[in-house]
Amino acid sequence: MINRIRDIRRQKGFTLADVAARCRPETTAQTIGRLETGTRNLSLVWMNRIAAALEVEPELLLRGAASAEPQLIARIGEAGAEALSTPRDAILPTALGGDGALVALAVEVGCGEYRAGDQLWLRQTGPEDYARLLNRDVLAPRPGGRFAFGRMIDRAGTKVALLPPGAGPRQIVLDGPPWLAVAEMLVRRL
Repeated sequence: MINRIRDIRRQKGFTLADVAARCRPETTAQTIGRLETGTRNLSLVWMNRIAAALEVEPELLLRGAASAEPQLIARIGEAGAEALSTPRDAILPTALGGDGALVALAVEVGCGEYRAGDQLWLRQTGPEDYARLLNRDVLAPRPGGRFAFGRMIDRAGTKVALLPPGAGPRQIVLDGPPWLAVAEMLVRRL
């Protein structure tokens, strides 16, 4: 059975040991790891225990084999926007209507108006929609699996200019990105 325990645990900032200690009765980190990876069966009893430890509904722990869930694909770190080594399921806090695929960006180091721990939900758009993205925060793919993130400050022909958040960064000019993902929702833990 394919489950989302690891994705939910990581998004909540818990270690395997944290989840094991929060289970009632307590268990071991090794057991939680085996349940995450599917090397141990996730019974209904375990599903309820882990869901309670993660403070989510039990059904959120399961997913189908062909999951159409949004993916967490990039993060903001010390060096700016960077790709995750492996994309993972992003747990959508609420359904957003609209066209285009949803992606998420995790803020690990505060910059500009974004704080560490924030999660930004973005909707992918094609080049035909770039004109309406001026002065909006966008994520753009770059060659080699990298990303650029910032406020779109200019568009000329196929080129777009982004100004990364924070004080003092230089603009990034991209020529013909295949898509831009515009920020639609900021999720901030209170």
